[in-house]
Amino acid sequence: MNAQKLKLKRSERRRYRVRKAIYGTPTKPRLSVNRSNLHISAQLIDDLNGVTIAAATSQGKASGLKHGGNVKAAAEVGKKLAEAAKAKGITVAAFDRGAFRFHGRIAALAVAATEAGLVCTDLESMKAKLSPKAASEAPAAEKKESKPKGEAKPKGEGKPKK
Repeated sequence: MNAQKLKLKRSERRRYRVRKAIYGTPTKPRLSVNRSNLHISAQLIDDLNGVTIAAATSQGKASGLKHGGNVKAAAEVGKKLAEAAKAKGITVAAFDRGAFRFHGRIAALAVAATEAGLVCTDLESMKAKLSPKAASEAPAAEKKESKPKGEAKPKGEGKPKK
């Protein structure tokens, strides 16, 4: 099979796997994110009625962004979407990452939307994920520094030979 077709099939499988657990309602719509190399866009979708409630994108002059393919642009799109949702009276959404991993631009959009008032991710769990990494890295660096270079076990000491 062609490598591009295989990549597309894997992407579709991931998208379907994520989507089967998420369903948008008028009170809790689905926040669907689409990312390309140059831009990022997000929309609040009511799957029950099949309508888009609000949308925001980094594309076009109305966005006011010079570059749309970076974390800063994703955060701006998240803020704009949250403002549009607030205007419609929506405070909570189900986050649909699609076939994309939840890191980088996708995570920046979700965090910015949550901080702006549209709850779509748990900020406390994200902070908890980040803090153990920082805590585990510091002791590892100390352990390396405490043992001077060249002070390993002398050769020949080990299990006695039979």
